[in-house]
Amino acid sequence: MNNNNICTACGTQFQTEKNSIELCPICTDERQSVPEKGQSWTNLNELQDTYGVIIKKLNETLYELKMAPSFAIGQRALLVITPGGNILWDCIALINEPAITFLKSKGGLKAIAISHPHYYTTMNEWASTFDCPVYIHYNDEKWIYNRGIHIETWQGIEKELWDGMRLINIGGHFQGSSILYVPFLSAGGTVLCGDTFAISPSKKHIAIMYSYLNKIPLPVKEVQRIRKQMSGIAFDTIHGFWDFQNIYLDAKKILDDSLARYE
Repeated sequence: MNNNNICTACGTQFQTEKNSIELCPICTDERQSVPEKGQSWTNLNELQDTYGVIIKKLNETLYELKMAPSFAIGQRALLVITPGGNILWDCIALINEPAITFLKSKGGLKAIAISHPHYYTTMNEWASTFDCPVYIHYNDEKWIYNRGIHIETWQGIEKELWDGMRLINIGGHFQGSSILYVPFLSAGGTVLCGDTFAISPSKKHIAIMYSYLNKIPLPVKEVQRIRKQMSGIAFDTIHGFWDFQNIYLDAKKILDDSLARYE
């Protein structure tokens, strides 16, 4: 592991030497923000001294990984166990020996897939450790400031994976914002969405915005387009950005009813 810059606000790791970037370009984008106290940086060595990785079993083939205490924007990663090889959906900034040991005990990683730039974090470290590709939609390529040898961009609406899984480009939050569809995690199919969609604490509403943090909405036509696209995907379960964002029943109807409000 190296001491590349890691932005403490969003968790993104950069190639440059410490303090040679004045401001994180992902945080200066209008979808995110630089903290009022100013830009600050850390590195993997410092994170390992202060933070840990909590691993929680959600079901027999799905595990959640998150940092404790919470870091950056509180991202979580989701590990999907499949017969054809495991996939890590999104990344967290800290990769440490306990997390590596756990993933290896489950068969390692065949691939990593990223929903959007707020989850890039230390994706190169994860990919290097497990010698696997990182799938990022081509529309978000311009946000890749630390392009390692394992990063692979994909184009179009869908990318077929294995065991019936597929990546689906939804757009909205970012042009490349995507979801991972997993048919076998629930009876009716499961969507892992990062914050391509944002699930409310009540679990009764799901939002989609250009910027959640800065409360910038999407055009109505864009929301309607996304609603139409999601109507063709069968699912009953959805797992979102934070650890409380899990809906295990009627997720498709909740999403459709939520997006119908924009008509």
